[in-house]
Amino acid sequence: MSEGDAADPASATASSGSGSGDLPLVVDTVDAQGSSAGEVRIPAEGAPTVLDLFATWCAPCVAQMESLRTLHEEFGDDVAFVSVTNERLGGGLTMDDIRDWWAEHDGNWTVGHDPDSSLMRAVRANGLPYLVVFDADGEATWTHRGLASEENLRAAVEDVA
Repeated sequence: MSEGDAADPASATASSGSGSGDLPLVVDTVDAQGSSAGEVRIPAEGAPTVLDLFATWCAPCVAQMESLRTLHEEFGDDVAFVSVTNERLGGGLTMDDIRDWWAEHDGNWTVGHDPDSSLMRAVRANGLPYLVVFDADGEATWTHRGLASEENLRAAVEDVA
């Protein structure tokens, strides 16, 4: 991303919070099961947010979906859930592949696409899956790289819900 891209609405906008200087971000969303095409602000404004960074090729990301589904069923009315992939389309990967993966793994909340990896950079993700829980003020209260236990993720969500 060049400096000239800063005027792009999908680019980072400054936030006054500490440790999240590149947030909030606006990410394109995918027309998929439980999700509609458009845009989503991460973190959600005025609501706790669970952010899941994933990829369709990532085996631990498949395993993470089980606890995300369970917690979404429990907290989805009070907490925004957003899963985002940074996979680039082409080379055999299509948006339909992402939609199919999402449906196959019973995703039923907002799914986003960030091929420029702006969100991964903003949260300093260094692997997948990567989870971030934000409180209602947009501050990251918990992060986890790799497969998180449902127990640990639940505790992090309960802290902000």
